[in-house]
Amino acid sequence: MKSNFLKIAFLSLFVLAFINCSSDKEADNEIKVDPPVQGDALTTQNVTNYMVDANATKETIALFYNLKNLAKTKVAIGQQDAFNGFYQDAAGDSDIKKNTGFDPAILGSDFMFITDKNNNNQADNWFYQQEIKITNDVKAAYAKGMINTFSWHLREPNNEDSFYAADMTSEQKTTAFKSILPGGANHEWYKKKLDKVASVVSNLKGANEELIPIIFRPFHEFDGSWFWWGANFCTADEYKTAYQFTVDYLKNTKGVHNILYAFSPDNSYTTETNYLSRFPGDKYVDILAMDNYGDFDNQGSAGAAKANLKLKIISDLAKTKVKIAALSETGFRVTSTNTPVTDWFSNYLYSALTSNSIEISYVMFWNNNTDGYYVPNGAVSNAADFKTFTSKPKSALVNLLPKMYELPK
Repeated sequence: MKSNFLKIAFLSLFVLAFINCSSDKEADNEIKVDPPVQGDALTTQNVTNYMVDANATKETIALFYNLKNLAKTKVAIGQQDAFNGFYQDAAGDSDIKKNTGFDPAILGSDFMFITDKNNNNQADNWFYQQEIKITNDVKAAYAKGMINTFSWHLREPNNEDSFYAADMTSEQKTTAFKSILPGGANHEWYKKKLDKVASVVSNLKGANEELIPIIFRPFHEFDGSWFWWGANFCTADEYKTAYQFTVDYLKNTKGVHNILYAFSPDNSYTTETNYLSRFPGDKYVDILAMDNYGDFDNQGSAGAAKANLKLKIISDLAKTKVKIAALSETGFRVTSTNTPVTDWFSNYLYSALTSNSIEISYVMFWNNNTDGYYVPNGAVSNAADFKTFTSKPKSALVNLLPKMYELPK
């Protein structure tokens, strides 16, 4: 989010080996060891060879396959808190649906309130009420055929008051991230937070009691230093270790098999090497993503071109690695003092998502609220621009999604 607003022995050996790797080329070699080599076409039979979780549920396997293939023809359009975040608190349908007649293809949620220290799992507790609201929204989105993605604005482990580094002391900034690593003073604290995530994700079920797949992107925008897990507060190896532990713990220790894992820096990188500098490895990432607000802030076609070049880097990597590419957060926030940019959606954003033959599976806007919006509802001046954007050949709201949770026959 922008500042204004988050196999046992073998794997242990693998993690140690990977941490000692010193080049991106070594990381890339990791996937080439297995039977499918680079260049293999993704098929309905070999999907799990390219996924983090070989034991993923069938719906999660289908989601990976369908997202990967969707990008060849469409970009799924979504929004954070679409069912609960409304411009000027105009509740009801999502603001996207108010404008276009269709719900978004993606619903963004957050584990922040779910894992908050004040959530006591009691019906009268505000944080627990948010947990129920969020999980109900996830179930509703799944029933509509939408895709669910979660970020995690995890509060720092000392006082658990904030996820922003600016709210921490110098010592806390220096030690917080290191403290959650294996052997660290707050490692058990972090495991308890993951236990809560695992419990919630394992209880997300559809009408037939099937587990609902989610996309999870832990420690996002790590290349900046506004969050306590940012680049100034941990080394590349420490970041990789935390990411790898998170995946291994959820997948192997807790037995959670309905997650696709996303890796999403902000927009600071300009080369493949830079993008991969904190990449935890092909065995830990399903989705190569990025968050990008800065390139779109009143920079017109030049900003769109910069964003497109960065998206092309991850699109090319996703083709090589047989992964999914996504623009996991973006937007231009309109307020009473920040007026819309003409044709921002239909021209600048659309060109960034589609130029140079890139294959981006989805784009997600941040949430609307009382004072401002990233996605126009039907009653504001740039409503038509957004509607034009959603009507373009590569755009997809929920009505144009295939059955994302079934493999094609």
